[in-house]
Amino acid sequence: MLDSITDALGSSAAEEAQAGASGAVAFLLDKPLKVVVILLVCWIARFLAMRLIGRIASGISTGAGKLGGGRRNGLLESSPLLNERRQQRAETLASVLKSTVTFVLGLLAILMVLDTVGIAIGPFLASAGIAGVALGFGAQALVKDFLSGIFMLAEDQYGVGDVVDLGDAVGTVEAVGLRVTRLRDVKGTVWYVRNGEILRVGNQSQGWARALLDVSVAYGEDLSHAQRVLQRVADDLVAEEAWKDLVVDAPEVWGVEQMGADGIVLRLVVKTKPLQQWAVQRELRRRTKAVFDAEGIEFPFPQRTVWLRHDDEPRQVAPPAQRSAAVDPQPPPPSEADVAKEDAAAADPARTDRGL
Repeated sequence: MLDSITDALGSSAAEEAQAGASGAVAFLLDKPLKVVVILLVCWIARFLAMRLIGRIASGISTGAGKLGGGRRNGLLESSPLLNERRQQRAETLASVLKSTVTFVLGLLAILMVLDTVGIAIGPFLASAGIAGVALGFGAQALVKDFLSGIFMLAEDQYGVGDVVDLGDAVGTVEAVGLRVTRLRDVKGTVWYVRNGEILRVGNQSQGWARALLDVSVAYGEDLSHAQRVLQRVADDLVAEEAWKDLVVDAPEVWGVEQMGADGIVLRLVVKTKPLQQWAVQRELRRRTKAVFDAEGIEFPFPQRTVWLRHDDEPRQVAPPAQRSAAVDPQPPPPSEADVAKEDAAAADPARTDRGL
């Protein structure tokens, strides 16, 4: 009897232990394992995305044609300023993409884990949607600035060191961010321009530049001789060791650009490296002035035609006192007493001149 009871209790305890172990294994294999798998998959996806973004940034900074490989751009290696600009652009884009990927994958992992452990995420999604709509309406300018900044960096519209015209401000770019662009004008003023407010960009530093020189000569000068002198001045400048590295093409005299009121304008153009056009222009102006003076070519001065009128017999103008005396004096206006006397005389029946 006792043995049968003991056997029954032992079998019951064994069954309970086996059921508990099965429940624990099922729990461990169900939710915790799913959570671990979700986190592991998100981590692997983030790792692969970071590697891909790193290769893209490396290709942008080195100027390679392929992601992280290909032939390097020799122009970038020979230009420290351009290399720094590409490096900043690559780092900014990589930072933005990495932050975006981390946020999206992290939020996705949190939502999947909450759904796995049995927490309803429907109200959370609804609240997040409403908050996103409210944030979108309230921060439209901020979102516009960030999107414009991303596209400007991706399209390489300008970078650090470029001289740009952004409409309201013109100067050298000192920093390019996702929200604002900082540039300094020729007077030293620092301008902060929101990327969302930039409607047009005029970049004077990409590829090449052109030194444009308009020289005025007098109408009496020989234009062919003046053009030959201008061409000689530009050729001598390009031939010098200090200036030939700044010029990328042979200078050209395009000829007569304008026939103004005071003189004729001749145009000289020189293709230069970026940001070197102003130095070349200043040197060309200095040399042109010296050579024109030596050649006797006259610069025009403002010309005006003045007409003088001469009469055969000049008019005799009387002094002011005589002019006032020569004017006939005007009688004073009649008073009220004079008017009443005239009315009484007109009404007298003894007058014989009535009706005449």
